[in-house]
Amino acid sequence: MRDSSVTDAAAEGVGGLSRRWLNALGFLGCALALGYAYYAQYGQGVEPCPLCIFQRLALVAVAVVFLAAAIHNPREVGARVYGVLIDLAATVGMVVAARHVWLQHLPPDQAPRCGPSLDYLLQTFPLGEALREVLTGSGECAKVDWTLLGMSVPVWNLALFFSLGVIGLLGNWRLRR
Repeated sequence: MRDSSVTDAAAEGVGGLSRRWLNALGFLGCALALGYAYYAQYGQGVEPCPLCIFQRLALVAVAVVFLAAAIHNPREVGARVYGVLIDLAATVGMVVAARHVWLQHLPPDQAPRCGPSLDYLLQTFPLGEALREVLTGSGECAKVDWTLLGMSVPVWNLALFFSLGVIGLLGNWRLRR
């Protein structure tokens, strides 16, 4: 005979946390990170480089999937699909952030030269070529404008994307409705 309190606890999730709440908290975390990014840009004058903007777009994608999962609150298969989508969007963000971290750690003589702005690239080049140019990086992406505890924004974003991806995937696969 099974203990019903054990099954009830498993159905509720860890500490009573349901998938819906996990997804809502994931969305809130994304929203707070984006809010701080815009505060740093407009309140503190820290201009984002093209790779920073791409990281923001990836974070928006993660936030949208978290929000959709929280609102929809699907059953098992749907939750797993949301978990994979969250992880996929977070992985894209991790790749862009990792590229940015790599550029920032290049010796100054090996850093790429500064290129045209993202607006110019998107207006002048086809989308595929503009994306390739941005992901190649430019000198402005190699510059570190802001640090917290000795780590730059892309390093923090790398950690954030990793955390969101793991939480989104595992939470949607293991927690109950």
